[in-house]
Amino acid sequence: MITESSGALKQDVASQVSSKRPDASPGAELRRWGSGFLGCWEIQPPAPWSDGSTDPSVFLKSGDPTPSCLQADGAKRRLQKSMSCLFPPDARRSSAADEAPHPQADPRRPAAARTGRENTPSPPMSHLKFGNKKLPNAIIVGVKKGGTRAVLEFIRIHPDVRAAGTETHFFDRNYDRGLEWYRGLMPRTLESQITMEKTPSYFVTKEAPRRISAMSQETKLIVVVRDPVTRAISDYTQTLSKTPDLPSFQDLAFRNQSLGIVDVSWNAIRIGLYALHLENWLRYFPLAQIHFVSGERLITDPAGELARVQDFLGLKRIVTDKHFYFNRTKGFPCLKKPESSGSPRCLGKSKGRTHVQIDGDAIEQLRDFYRPYNVKFYEMVGHDFKWE
Repeated sequence: MITESSGALKQDVASQVSSKRPDASPGAELRRWGSGFLGCWEIQPPAPWSDGSTDPSVFLKSGDPTPSCLQADGAKRRLQKSMSCLFPPDARRSSAADEAPHPQADPRRPAAARTGRENTPSPPMSHLKFGNKKLPNAIIVGVKKGGTRAVLEFIRIHPDVRAAGTETHFFDRNYDRGLEWYRGLMPRTLESQITMEKTPSYFVTKEAPRRISAMSQETKLIVVVRDPVTRAISDYTQTLSKTPDLPSFQDLAFRNQSLGIVDVSWNAIRIGLYALHLENWLRYFPLAQIHFVSGERLITDPAGELARVQDFLGLKRIVTDKHFYFNRTKGFPCLKKPESSGSPRCLGKSKGRTHVQIDGDAIEQLRDFYRPYNVKFYEMVGHDFKWE
């Protein structure tokens, strides 16, 4: 324990204690433990106690050098009777605000900051500082190689968005682990913040929409879509970089290329059947609860696409064109801080990689194959993505 040697500071603390603690015994000695925000003053009453005994456990648990003002809630009642912890001014103001009744909601506050719980007690200060882990309010459910990582990295610079750093694969591979396991993967967020995650394989997983709906029918869904032909080539290029002995793109994409018979069992082809997958999602979620991001416009106009994402999530438009820099070498937008002149932060090395060259006839055959599915998809979402 550190005893404060400054007489002026000690006298100031003593005056605060006497005003807050009229029951403090005359002759009680003030001692300070720690420093800074975690420093606290203890009232060390003269020993022995009025009943002739000494009770050091009031201040310290046996073998524990930590003052009881910093111990667990079990010492709370004794704390109220035996000591006063006086924090620095900022901490005292925060503590007082916690105990004061909450005012009525200010209509000038943004909607994201109004929780509808203004009259309920505040959570502990530790929760106010670090937040709680909660199930996601929004999920980027697809599609693979559509631009999902870019959307997540771009939107998470918004101060009201926190996102899981990795793909959780809860609703397709890890569902048996339970929702509490899933919650544990989420970042801590405040009440006014949105929790997000992204796992693009959800969009093509049959059970995913039912499982997400069972978690919460209010979950907002984001789907990043891209020309299914270029998406399939990008998918193949990524796989080829990991498996150099992979068969050719044409061998995988066609059962019989001369007849134009496409192999829809190949995952790279099947993912691009957006209309079929969307039908499954619309069984559990209304279309208004699903937002579609254009993977092409995400490259040419990232600020415009992010503006629409922010609107969909009910967020103030904070992520704007001043946050982006176009990397001509990669052909992909990079992030930068608007007030910084430092180097921009780009996505991983795999983003913007050069695609393998595919025979022009094969590309035209795939465009013919996807065309009716694309038209159906445009009709379902009410938007023409112009994938021709």
